[in-house]
Amino acid sequence: MIGSNTDERIGVIGAGIVGLAVARQLLIDHPGVDVTVVDKEQAVASHQTAHNSGVLHSGVYYQPGTLKSQLCITGARLLKEFCSLHSIAIDECGKLVIARDEKELEGLEAIRKSAEASGVRELAVIDAAGIRDFEPEATGLRALHSPTTAILDFRAVAIALADEIANRGGQITLGRRVTRVTQEGSHVVVEHVDGADLFGFVFICAGLQSDRVAVLAGDERDPQIIPFRGEYYRLTPAKSALVRGLIYPVPDSRYPFLGVHFTRRIDGNVDIGPNAILAFAREGYRRRNVSARDIASMLSWPGCWRMAGKHWQAGVHEMATSLSRKVFLRQAQRYVPKLGVHDLEPGPSGVRAQAVDRRGRFLDDFCISDLGNLIALRNAPSPAATSALAIAQYVCRNISLSNRTK
Repeated sequence: MIGSNTDERIGVIGAGIVGLAVARQLLIDHPGVDVTVVDKEQAVASHQTAHNSGVLHSGVYYQPGTLKSQLCITGARLLKEFCSLHSIAIDECGKLVIARDEKELEGLEAIRKSAEASGVRELAVIDAAGIRDFEPEATGLRALHSPTTAILDFRAVAIALADEIANRGGQITLGRRVTRVTQEGSHVVVEHVDGADLFGFVFICAGLQSDRVAVLAGDERDPQIIPFRGEYYRLTPAKSALVRGLIYPVPDSRYPFLGVHFTRRIDGNVDIGPNAILAFAREGYRRRNVSARDIASMLSWPGCWRMAGKHWQAGVHEMATSLSRKVFLRQAQRYVPKLGVHDLEPGPSGVRAQAVDRRGRFLDDFCISDLGNLIALRNAPSPAATSALAIAQYVCRNISLSNRTK
Protein backbone atom coordinates (compact mmCIF):
# COMPACT_ATOMS: atom_id res chain seq x y z
CA MET A 1 0.00 0.00 0.00
CA ILE A 2 0.98 3.61 -0.32
CA GLY A 3 3.40 4.78 2.29
CA SER A 4 2.67 7.16 5.12
CA ASN A 5 3.53 10.27 3.12
CA THR A 6 0.06 11.26 1.89
CA ASP A 7 1.49 14.38 0.25
CA GLU A 8 3.05 12.16 -2.44
CA ARG A 9 1.52 12.81 -5.86
CA ILE A 10 0.10 9.89 -7.84
CA GLY A 11 -0.50 10.23 -11.58
CA VAL A 12 -2.89 8.33 -13.82
CA ILE A 13 -2.39 8.61 -17.57
CA GLY A 14 -5.69 8.06 -19.35
CA ALA A 15 -9.20 9.30 -18.58
CA GLY A 16 -11.14 6.34 -19.92
CA ILE A 17 -13.24 4.25 -17.58
CA VAL A 18 -10.26 2.21 -16.32
CA GLY A 19 -8.03 5.20 -15.59
CA LEU A 20 -10.85 7.01 -13.84
CA ALA A 21 -11.66 3.90 -11.80
CA VAL A 22 -8.02 3.64 -10.70
CA ALA A 23 -7.94 7.29 -9.63
CA ARG A 24 -11.18 6.88 -7.68
CA GLN A 25 -9.91 3.75 -5.96
CA LEU A 26 -6.73 5.49 -4.86
CA LEU A 27 -8.77 8.28 -3.31
CA ILE A 28 -11.06 5.76 -1.55
CA ASP A 29 -8.18 3.72 -0.15
CA HIS A 30 -6.02 6.70 0.77
CA PRO A 31 -8.06 9.82 1.57
CA GLY A 32 -5.93 12.91 1.19
CA VAL A 33 -3.51 11.51 -1.35
CA ASP A 34 -2.86 13.85 -4.29
CA VAL A 35 -4.19 12.11 -7.44
CA THR A 36 -4.05 13.67 -10.91
CA VAL A 37 -5.47 12.15 -14.10
CA VAL A 38 -3.85 13.31 -17.35
CA ASP A 39 -5.45 12.80 -20.78
CA LYS A 40 -4.82 14.16 -24.27
CA GLU A 41 -8.50 14.62 -25.13
CA GLN A 42 -10.81 17.48 -24.17
CA ALA A 43 -13.35 15.19 -22.48
CA VAL A 44 -13.22 12.00 -20.45
CA ALA A 45 -14.15 8.66 -22.03
CA SER A 46 -13.48 9.84 -25.59
CA HIS A 47 -12.46 6.53 -27.11
CA GLN A 48 -13.10 2.88 -26.18
CA THR A 49 -15.32 3.76 -23.22
CA ALA A 50 -17.71 5.77 -25.36
CA HIS A 51 -17.56 3.49 -28.40
CA ASN A 52 -18.17 0.04 -26.93
CA SER A 53 -21.28 -2.12 -27.04
CA GLY A 54 -22.67 -0.99 -23.69
CA VAL A 55 -22.84 -4.55 -22.37
CA LEU A 56 -22.10 -5.36 -18.75
CA HIS A 57 -20.75 -8.88 -19.16
CA SER A 58 -21.35 -11.71 -16.69
CA GLY A 59 -18.03 -13.46 -17.39
CA VAL A 60 -19.31 -16.25 -19.63
CA TYR A 61 -16.45 -16.40 -22.14
CA TYR A 62 -13.29 -16.13 -20.05
CA GLN A 63 -11.07 -19.00 -19.01
CA PRO A 64 -11.04 -19.93 -15.29
CA GLY A 65 -8.10 -18.49 -13.41
CA THR A 66 -7.44 -15.63 -15.81
CA LEU A 67 -7.58 -12.00 -14.76
CA LYS A 68 -10.41 -11.47 -17.25
CA SER A 69 -12.49 -14.14 -15.54
CA GLN A 70 -11.77 -13.02 -11.99
CA LEU A 71 -12.10 -9.29 -12.56
CA CYS A 72 -15.11 -9.45 -14.88
CA ILE A 73 -17.24 -11.29 -12.33
CA THR A 74 -16.18 -9.02 -9.48
CA GLY A 75 -16.34 -5.94 -11.68
CA ALA A 76 -19.90 -6.66 -12.82
CA ARG A 77 -21.06 -6.82 -9.20
CA LEU A 78 -19.21 -3.64 -8.25
CA LEU A 79 -20.48 -1.78 -11.29
CA LYS A 80 -24.10 -2.70 -10.61
CA GLU A 81 -23.66 -1.35 -7.08
CA PHE A 82 -22.03 1.82 -8.45
CA CYS A 83 -24.87 2.39 -10.92
CA SER A 84 -27.43 1.95 -8.17
CA LEU A 85 -25.59 4.45 -5.97
CA HIS A 86 -25.32 7.02 -8.75
CA SER A 87 -28.79 6.47 -10.28
CA ILE A 88 -27.38 5.28 -13.61
CA ALA A 89 -29.86 3.28 -15.67
CA ILE A 90 -29.06 -0.40 -16.03
CA ASP A 91 -31.15 -3.15 -17.60
CA GLU A 92 -30.55 -6.85 -16.87
CA CYS A 93 -32.03 -7.88 -20.20
CA GLY A 94 -30.07 -11.14 -20.30
CA LYS A 95 -28.08 -12.83 -23.06
CA LEU A 96 -28.50 -15.92 -25.21
CA VAL A 97 -25.44 -17.65 -26.68
CA ILE A 98 -27.01 -19.69 -29.47
CA ALA A 99 -25.74 -22.89 -31.08
CA ARG A 100 -27.30 -23.08 -34.53
CA ASP A 101 -26.53 -26.73 -35.26
CA GLU A 102 -24.99 -29.93 -33.90
CA LYS A 103 -21.46 -28.79 -34.79
CA GLU A 104 -21.71 -25.86 -32.36
CA LEU A 105 -23.10 -27.84 -29.42
CA GLU A 106 -19.64 -28.91 -28.29
CA GLY A 107 -18.47 -25.31 -28.22
CA LEU A 108 -21.57 -24.24 -26.31
CA GLU A 109 -21.01 -26.93 -23.69
CA ALA A 110 -17.37 -25.90 -23.34
CA ILE A 111 -18.47 -22.33 -22.67
CA ARG A 112 -20.95 -23.50 -20.03
CA LYS A 113 -18.38 -25.62 -18.20
CA SER A 114 -15.75 -22.90 -18.31
CA ALA A 115 -18.18 -20.21 -17.12
CA GLU A 116 -19.42 -22.31 -14.20
CA ALA A 117 -15.84 -23.20 -13.24
CA SER A 118 -15.10 -19.47 -13.15
CA GLY A 119 -18.02 -18.85 -10.81
CA VAL A 120 -20.64 -17.48 -13.21
CA ARG A 121 -24.03 -18.28 -11.68
CA GLU A 122 -27.63 -18.64 -12.83
CA LEU A 123 -26.73 -20.04 -16.26
CA ALA A 124 -29.22 -22.32 -17.97
CA VAL A 125 -29.07 -24.43 -21.14
CA ILE A 126 -32.33 -24.13 -23.07
CA ASP A 127 -33.70 -25.78 -26.20
CA ALA A 128 -35.23 -24.26 -29.35
CA ALA A 129 -38.57 -23.69 -27.64
CA GLY A 130 -36.79 -22.02 -24.72
CA ILE A 131 -34.96 -19.72 -27.13
CA ARG A 132 -38.30 -18.58 -28.53
CA ASP A 133 -39.59 -17.92 -25.02
CA PHE A 134 -36.87 -15.29 -24.55
CA GLU A 135 -36.47 -14.18 -28.17
CA PRO A 136 -39.55 -15.07 -30.26
CA GLU A 137 -37.86 -14.18 -33.56
CA ALA A 138 -34.58 -16.01 -32.88
CA THR A 139 -33.74 -19.50 -34.09
CA GLY A 140 -31.24 -22.08 -32.92
CA LEU A 141 -30.84 -25.62 -31.73
CA ARG A 142 -29.81 -24.85 -28.18
CA ALA A 143 -28.63 -21.83 -26.18
CA LEU A 144 -26.91 -20.81 -22.97
CA HIS A 145 -28.98 -18.21 -21.13
CA SER A 146 -27.22 -15.67 -18.90
CA PRO A 147 -29.93 -13.70 -17.11
CA THR A 148 -27.54 -11.38 -15.27
CA THR A 149 -25.90 -9.91 -18.38
CA ALA A 150 -26.97 -6.27 -18.53
CA ILE A 151 -26.78 -3.10 -20.62
CA LEU A 152 -25.88 0.44 -19.61
CA ASP A 153 -24.16 3.61 -20.79
CA PHE A 154 -20.47 3.35 -19.90
CA ARG A 155 -19.85 6.98 -20.71
CA ALA A 156 -22.38 7.91 -18.03
CA VAL A 157 -20.41 5.72 -15.63
CA ALA A 158 -17.17 7.48 -16.60
CA ILE A 159 -18.73 10.91 -16.01
CA ALA A 160 -19.94 9.77 -12.58
CA LEU A 161 -16.45 8.49 -11.78
CA ALA A 162 -14.97 11.84 -12.82
CA ASP A 163 -17.43 13.69 -10.59
CA GLU A 164 -16.56 11.46 -7.66
CA ILE A 165 -12.84 12.00 -8.23
CA ALA A 166 -13.38 15.76 -8.10
CA ASN A 167 -15.53 15.47 -4.98
CA ARG A 168 -12.82 13.43 -3.27
CA GLY A 169 -10.16 16.02 -4.05
CA GLY A 170 -8.59 14.53 -7.15
CA GLN A 171 -7.78 16.42 -10.35
CA ILE A 172 -8.44 15.63 -14.02
CA THR A 173 -6.35 17.63 -16.48
CA LEU A 174 -7.51 17.33 -20.08
CA GLY A 175 -5.91 18.37 -23.37
CA ARG A 176 -2.45 17.25 -22.20
CA ARG A 177 -0.84 14.81 -24.60
CA VAL A 178 1.97 12.95 -22.83
CA THR A 179 5.26 13.23 -24.73
CA ARG A 180 7.75 11.64 -22.35
CA VAL A 181 7.80 9.62 -19.12
CA THR A 182 11.03 9.37 -17.14
CA GLN A 183 11.85 7.72 -13.83
CA GLU A 184 14.30 9.86 -11.88
CA GLY A 185 15.24 8.25 -8.59
CA SER A 186 12.08 7.82 -6.54
CA HIS A 187 9.98 10.05 -8.81
CA VAL A 188 8.41 9.92 -12.25
CA VAL A 189 8.46 12.92 -14.56
CA VAL A 190 5.51 13.05 -16.97
CA GLU A 191 6.13 15.58 -19.73
CA HIS A 192 3.20 16.83 -21.79
CA VAL A 193 2.29 19.64 -24.15
CA ASP A 194 1.79 22.09 -21.26
CA GLY A 195 4.99 21.32 -19.38
CA ALA A 196 5.71 18.55 -16.89
CA ASP A 197 4.34 16.96 -13.72
CA LEU A 198 6.35 15.24 -10.99
CA PHE A 199 4.79 12.15 -9.42
CA GLY A 200 5.84 9.57 -6.88
CA PHE A 201 3.97 6.85 -8.75
CA VAL A 202 2.17 6.58 -12.10
CA PHE A 203 -0.49 4.28 -13.50
CA ILE A 204 -0.65 4.06 -17.30
CA CYS A 205 -4.21 3.33 -18.48
CA ALA A 206 -3.95 4.75 -21.98
CA GLY A 207 -6.16 2.33 -23.92
CA LEU A 208 -5.46 2.56 -27.65
CA GLN A 209 -2.14 4.28 -26.89
CA SER A 210 -1.20 2.09 -23.92
CA ASP A 211 1.82 0.40 -25.52
CA ARG A 212 3.26 3.69 -26.77
CA VAL A 213 3.03 5.36 -23.39
CA ALA A 214 4.49 2.27 -21.71
CA VAL A 215 7.44 2.33 -24.13
CA LEU A 216 7.95 6.02 -23.32
CA ALA A 217 8.23 4.92 -19.70
CA GLY A 218 10.90 2.32 -20.50
CA ASP A 219 8.83 -0.81 -21.12
CA GLU A 220 9.48 -3.22 -24.00
CA ARG A 221 7.66 -2.85 -27.30
CA ASP A 222 6.23 -6.37 -26.97
CA PRO A 223 3.23 -6.64 -26.99
CA GLN A 224 2.00 -3.98 -29.40
CA ILE A 225 -1.52 -2.67 -29.84
CA ILE A 226 -3.08 -3.55 -33.18
CA PRO A 227 -6.34 -1.63 -33.71
CA PHE A 228 -9.42 -3.46 -34.97
CA ARG A 229 -12.45 -1.45 -35.99
CA GLY A 230 -15.82 -2.95 -35.14
CA GLU A 231 -18.68 -1.74 -37.31
CA TYR A 232 -22.37 -2.00 -36.46
CA TYR A 233 -25.61 -1.80 -38.31
CA ARG A 234 -28.67 -0.66 -36.41
CA LEU A 235 -32.20 -2.00 -36.72
CA THR A 236 -34.63 0.59 -37.99
CA PRO A 237 -37.00 1.84 -35.27
CA ALA A 238 -39.87 -0.12 -36.82
CA LYS A 239 -37.91 -3.36 -36.42
CA SER A 240 -36.23 -2.85 -33.04
CA ALA A 241 -38.91 -4.96 -31.32
CA LEU A 242 -37.58 -8.03 -33.15
CA VAL A 243 -34.87 -8.35 -30.48
CA ARG A 244 -35.62 -8.15 -26.77
CA GLY A 245 -32.13 -8.49 -25.28
CA LEU A 246 -28.74 -9.81 -26.37
CA ILE A 247 -28.22 -12.59 -28.93
CA TYR A 248 -24.70 -13.93 -29.38
CA PRO A 249 -23.13 -16.72 -31.47
CA VAL A 250 -20.88 -19.49 -30.20
CA PRO A 251 -17.52 -17.74 -30.80
CA ASP A 252 -14.50 -19.13 -32.61
CA SER A 253 -12.04 -19.92 -29.83
CA ARG A 254 -9.09 -18.93 -32.05
CA TYR A 255 -10.04 -15.25 -31.89
CA PRO A 256 -10.73 -12.69 -29.15
CA PHE A 257 -13.71 -11.39 -31.15
CA LEU A 258 -17.23 -12.73 -30.61
CA GLY A 259 -18.63 -12.48 -34.12
CA VAL A 260 -21.70 -10.62 -35.37
CA HIS A 261 -24.39 -10.48 -32.68
CA PHE A 262 -27.40 -8.46 -31.55
CA THR A 263 -27.12 -5.87 -28.80
CA ARG A 264 -30.04 -3.94 -27.34
CA ARG A 265 -28.85 -0.56 -26.12
CA ILE A 266 -29.99 1.18 -22.98
CA ASP A 267 -31.70 3.82 -25.16
CA GLY A 268 -33.84 1.16 -26.87
CA ASN A 269 -31.91 0.89 -30.13
CA VAL A 270 -30.72 -2.51 -31.33
CA ASP A 271 -27.29 -2.82 -32.94
CA ILE A 272 -26.04 -5.73 -35.03
CA GLY A 273 -22.30 -6.43 -35.07
CA PRO A 274 -19.56 -5.79 -34.72
CA ASN A 275 -17.28 -7.24 -37.33
CA ALA A 276 -13.54 -6.96 -36.68
CA ILE A 277 -11.42 -5.40 -39.40
CA LEU A 278 -7.92 -4.02 -39.23
CA ALA A 279 -8.10 -0.26 -38.72
CA PHE A 280 -5.66 2.07 -40.46
CA ALA A 281 -5.65 4.43 -37.48
CA ARG A 282 -5.75 3.68 -33.79
CA GLU A 283 -8.61 6.12 -33.42
CA GLY A 284 -10.03 5.31 -36.84
CA TYR A 285 -13.76 5.07 -36.35
CA ARG A 286 -14.45 5.46 -40.08
CA ARG A 287 -12.85 3.87 -43.16
CA ARG A 288 -11.59 7.26 -44.25
CA ASN A 289 -9.58 7.65 -41.02
CA VAL A 290 -5.98 6.86 -41.96
CA SER A 291 -2.85 7.53 -39.93
CA ALA A 292 0.54 7.16 -41.62
CA ARG A 293 2.16 6.84 -38.21
CA ASP A 294 -0.17 4.04 -37.12
CA ILE A 295 0.22 2.17 -40.42
CA ALA A 296 4.01 2.42 -40.18
CA SER A 297 3.88 1.16 -36.60
CA MET A 298 1.87 -1.91 -37.64
CA LEU A 299 4.01 -2.68 -40.67
CA SER A 300 7.19 -2.51 -38.62
CA TRP A 301 5.87 -4.95 -36.01
CA PRO A 302 6.78 -8.59 -36.79
CA GLY A 303 3.78 -9.79 -34.82
CA CYS A 304 1.42 -8.00 -37.20
CA TRP A 305 2.78 -9.88 -40.22
CA ARG A 306 2.72 -13.20 -38.39
CA MET A 307 -0.85 -12.58 -37.25
CA ALA A 308 -1.87 -11.76 -40.83
CA GLY A 309 -0.20 -14.92 -42.10
CA LYS A 310 -2.11 -17.07 -39.65
CA HIS A 311 -5.51 -15.44 -39.98
CA TRP A 312 -5.74 -13.92 -43.45
CA GLN A 313 -8.80 -15.98 -44.39
CA ALA A 314 -10.71 -14.65 -41.37
CA GLY A 315 -9.56 -11.17 -42.33
CA VAL A 316 -10.98 -11.55 -45.84
CA HIS A 317 -14.30 -12.69 -44.39
CA GLU A 318 -14.44 -9.75 -41.99
CA MET A 319 -13.62 -7.31 -44.77
CA ALA A 320 -16.51 -8.72 -46.81
CA THR A 321 -18.91 -7.90 -43.97
CA SER A 322 -17.55 -4.35 -44.00
CA LEU A 323 -17.94 -3.83 -47.74
CA SER A 324 -21.28 -5.56 -48.27
CA ARG A 325 -24.49 -4.98 -46.33
CA LYS A 326 -25.88 -8.20 -47.78
CA VAL A 327 -22.95 -10.27 -46.46
CA PHE A 328 -23.37 -8.63 -43.05
CA LEU A 329 -27.10 -9.34 -43.19
CA ARG A 330 -26.55 -13.04 -43.94
CA GLN A 331 -24.51 -13.32 -40.75
CA ALA A 332 -27.35 -11.77 -38.77
CA GLN A 333 -30.08 -13.83 -40.45
CA ARG A 334 -28.56 -17.01 -39.07
CA TYR A 335 -30.07 -15.97 -35.73
CA VAL A 336 -33.02 -13.75 -36.71
CA PRO A 337 -34.18 -14.98 -40.14
CA LYS A 338 -36.99 -12.44 -40.46
CA LEU A 339 -34.54 -9.58 -41.04
CA GLY A 340 -34.42 -7.95 -44.46
CA VAL A 341 -31.83 -5.70 -46.04
CA HIS A 342 -34.08 -2.65 -45.59
CA ASP A 343 -34.33 -3.30 -41.85
CA LEU A 344 -30.73 -2.20 -41.35
CA GLU A 345 -29.28 1.29 -41.24
CA PRO A 346 -25.69 2.36 -40.59
CA GLY A 347 -24.81 2.23 -36.91
CA PRO A 348 -21.93 3.31 -34.68
CA SER A 349 -18.41 1.89 -34.69
CA GLY A 350 -15.60 1.42 -32.22
CA VAL A 351 -11.93 0.49 -32.19
CA ARG A 352 -10.62 -2.35 -30.03
CA ALA A 353 -7.09 -1.99 -28.65
CA GLN A 354 -5.95 -5.59 -29.10
CA ALA A 355 -2.42 -6.48 -28.02
CA VAL A 356 -0.50 -8.81 -30.33
CA ASP A 357 2.85 -10.27 -29.31
CA ARG A 358 5.98 -10.64 -31.43
CA ARG A 359 4.94 -14.16 -32.45
CA GLY A 360 1.64 -12.93 -33.86
CA ARG A 361 -0.54 -14.21 -31.04
CA PHE A 362 -3.56 -12.32 -29.73
CA LEU A 363 -3.17 -11.70 -26.00
CA ASP A 364 -6.28 -13.22 -24.47
CA ASP A 365 -5.93 -11.83 -20.96
CA PHE A 366 -5.37 -8.48 -19.33
CA CYS A 367 -1.65 -7.69 -19.39
CA ILE A 368 -0.02 -5.52 -16.72
CA SER A 369 3.63 -4.39 -16.60
CA ASP A 370 5.40 -3.50 -13.36
CA LEU A 371 7.99 -0.84 -14.18
CA GLY A 372 9.24 0.18 -10.75
CA ASN A 373 7.37 3.35 -9.90
CA LEU A 374 4.96 2.78 -12.77
CA ILE A 375 2.24 0.25 -13.51
CA ALA A 376 1.18 -0.05 -17.16
CA LEU A 377 -1.98 -1.76 -18.36
CA ARG A 378 -0.71 -3.09 -21.68
CA ASN A 379 -3.79 -5.05 -22.76
CA ALA A 380 -7.24 -4.20 -21.47
CA PRO A 381 -9.86 -4.85 -24.17
CA SER A 382 -13.35 -6.19 -23.46
CA PRO A 383 -14.45 -6.86 -20.76
CA ALA A 384 -12.32 -4.03 -19.36
CA ALA A 385 -15.28 -1.65 -19.08
CA THR A 386 -17.26 -4.22 -17.08
CA SER A 387 -14.16 -5.02 -15.04
CA ALA A 388 -12.98 -1.43 -14.50
CA LEU A 389 -13.76 -1.12 -10.78
CA ALA A 390 -12.26 -4.55 -10.11
CA ILE A 391 -9.17 -3.76 -12.20
CA ALA A 392 -8.77 -0.63 -10.09
CA GLN A 393 -8.93 -2.61 -6.87
CA TYR A 394 -6.47 -5.15 -8.24
CA VAL A 395 -3.78 -2.70 -9.29
CA CYS A 396 -4.24 -0.42 -6.27
CA ARG A 397 -4.38 -3.13 -3.62
CA ASN A 398 -2.69 -6.27 -4.92
CA ILE A 399 0.33 -4.54 -6.44
CA SER A 400 2.14 -3.11 -3.45
CA LEU A 401 3.29 0.49 -3.70
CA SER A 402 5.22 0.48 -0.43
CA ASN A 403 8.86 1.55 -0.60
CA ARG A 404 8.33 2.90 -4.12
CA THR A 405 6.84 6.28 -3.34
CA LYS A 406 9.12 7.16 -0.44
